[in-house]
Amino acid sequence: MLELNNVEVIYSDVILAVKGISLKVPEGQCVTLLGGNGAGKSTTLKAISNVVRTEDGRVTAGSISFHGKPIDNEDPVAVVKAGIIHVMEGRRVLRHLTVEQNLIVGGHMQSSLRVVREKLDKVYGHIGRLAALKDRTAGYLSGGEQQMLVIGRAMMADPKLIMIDEPSLGLAPLMVEEVFALLRKLKASGLTLLIVEQNTRVALDIADYGYVMENGRIVLEGPGEDLRTNEDVREFYLGLNLGGGRNSYRGVKPSRRRKRWLG
Repeated sequence: MLELNNVEVIYSDVILAVKGISLKVPEGQCVTLLGGNGAGKSTTLKAISNVVRTEDGRVTAGSISFHGKPIDNEDPVAVVKAGIIHVMEGRRVLRHLTVEQNLIVGGHMQSSLRVVREKLDKVYGHIGRLAALKDRTAGYLSGGEQQMLVIGRAMMADPKLIMIDEPSLGLAPLMVEEVFALLRKLKASGLTLLIVEQNTRVALDIADYGYVMENGRIVLEGPGEDLRTNEDVREFYLGLNLGGGRNSYRGVKPSRRRKRWLG
């Protein structure tokens, strides 16, 4: 469905943030991008949706295609119309509007009010918590409820692919599980997902395939099950050493990780 081939992204014509990455997102599957802060994960999503332009960034090499058609030079509105919805980091709800008003904004491209109502009913069917909160002002929701709201708002656009950036960030463990249970439900319904996540455990529990990024490059990739059992991923991202004890990821030098992954 989505393919990136040797993509590079530069900010302000100076900072090379993504350095020749290639990845694929097959239709109906969940793919995850893993890595620490500054690895280039969010920039990769912004390059796909082309909102990187709003931050003085641009794709300077490689290609991005969706269903075989190039989209790297498309306007962000055209990318949305093609079926790619980008849920950005930070739970960007419209804080002074109600839950239902936020959802209606997500369906602003639908052809009629009847279709918008059908989409609302579908969202409420998937996310019962939002149905109970539909008249609540979005700014008063908990962090987890706001995360569900932005996912529901993305669903209103009738997406073919949802890209979601750090859905677990800042959430309590129980709410993380609830958010990812929703993502599993959406995947089971046939929706394609591309998830950027630092919480490697929950990401690999849902992912069919994963890529590990570091310093703007992909340093490791493979099926989700293989990454879950990979010794380097277990040690550096799950914090488990070979004896089952906990390790500190920050205590491992990046050069050592690259040496082990790249040979």
